[in-house]
Amino acid sequence: MTRANAIRLTGWLLALAVLALPVLAVLRGWLAAGQWPFKFVTVDAPDVHVPATAVVQVVQPLLQKGFFAVDLERVRAAVAALPWAAQVEARKRWPDTLVVHLREHQPWARWTGDRLIGSSGDLFAVPPAQLPQSLPQLDGPPGSLSEVVAFYRFASTACAQHGLRVSAVQLTARGSYTLGLADGARIVIGREHSQQRLARFLTVWPQLAARHPQMFVYADLRYANGFAVHWPQPAIPAAAPPSTPSAGNA
Repeated sequence: MTRANAIRLTGWLLALAVLALPVLAVLRGWLAAGQWPFKFVTVDAPDVHVPATAVVQVVQPLLQKGFFAVDLERVRAAVAALPWAAQVEARKRWPDTLVVHLREHQPWARWTGDRLIGSSGDLFAVPPAQLPQSLPQLDGPPGSLSEVVAFYRFASTACAQHGLRVSAVQLTARGSYTLGLADGARIVIGREHSQQRLARFLTVWPQLAARHPQMFVYADLRYANGFAVHWPQPAIPAAAPPSTPSAGNA
């Protein structure tokens, strides 16, 4: 490249730079927060446990940077931190709207420590006042969630075939299972061969139920070749008060 060409190229670059500076300045002002503020927040959610007003409240402070500068990941994280929020998507709609899509957790059981188990198997916490008391209660040591859930599914299906509804499953740190039934009865199964022991008990349950009009209180299946069933004690009739002799004629 000749010296003249180099000087000419340098001149063109300087000219382009001079022209670009005001353009950049305009763009910086055009993209500034004050130029394109958010005016609307649209919430697409079931509105069962997470009201739209709660979503708007947590995202509003994050929209001060304007349409082009807002961090959608921060918006999504703020909404996802709300109780009952399971899945959150956030996007911008030109020229002044934020759209938030929210899916709520669908709980089907309670877990140790006042947490809930969602339909996809995930654990989540909600305020104590919002805990659904009608859900089955599952308890177990740390790391046992999948095992307890699997046993609950087996036990509830097997018991339902005999008209029994499982309302609770407890697994102790030693690996012993206990079932709670909806009518208050308990079935202690033990640590080994839990499914086989429960199946053996349910096999003879129809005969036991036919002979006892009342529900059992407690069934202990921790025997090698059988089980023990405790039935409610019959009520003892109250003794009649002593009669007061009436006065006769002299």
